[in-house]
Amino acid sequence: MRTNRRKRKSIRKDKRAFTGLEAAIVLTAFVVVAAVFSYVVLNAGFFTTQKAKSTVHTGITQATSSVELAGDVIGFGYGNIALDNVRFYIRLTAGQSKVDLNQTILSYTASSGHIMMVKNSALCGSASSLSGTMPTTNNEWSFGWIEGADGDSLLERGEKAEMLVNMANLDPNDEFVIEVKPPEGTTLGIERVVPAAIYGVMNMH
Repeated sequence: MRTNRRKRKSIRKDKRAFTGLEAAIVLTAFVVVAAVFSYVVLNAGFFTTQKAKSTVHTGITQATSSVELAGDVIGFGYGNIALDNVRFYIRLTAGQSKVDLNQTILSYTASSGHIMMVKNSALCGSASSLSGTMPTTNNEWSFGWIEGADGDSLLERGEKAEMLVNMANLDPNDEFVIEVKPPEGTTLGIERVVPAAIYGVMNMH
């Protein structure tokens, strides 16, 4: 009997099995916590990388021009005394996405000041006409198409748009800058000087 009692007491006092179980639980908890922490850190890293990539892409988009001048700038004289209208052509720059001309803003700066122009939507050309109509009201503009038009207002790759601008009768030797401001990208500036001799049609070099 005494021997059996001693064995029972020794079993009760022996806590090695419980100590091993507790260690396993603690180790498992550490592993789980480390896994969760690693997931959070990796997820934050991926988010930061994606955000940085998006920021760089946006910066490049805003820093580069979406459109460029394609061809000559043609001026039209009024009574051989003043520059009345200007026609020029634009296309997408390499690698740029489509530009909505309905969301594009035109303005010009001359000796008379900085003028925000108004788009005359009724005169804007379509794919069927392939050409716009020159506005007859001062400080208005419209657009048409001369290449690859598909019937919408988007300037896309392979297309060329005709920009038609009515200016407020600029005098000979006046300097002016027409600004084309797409929804994205930098402004396209077209700087010219009114010729000393005004003709009905002039190439504005």
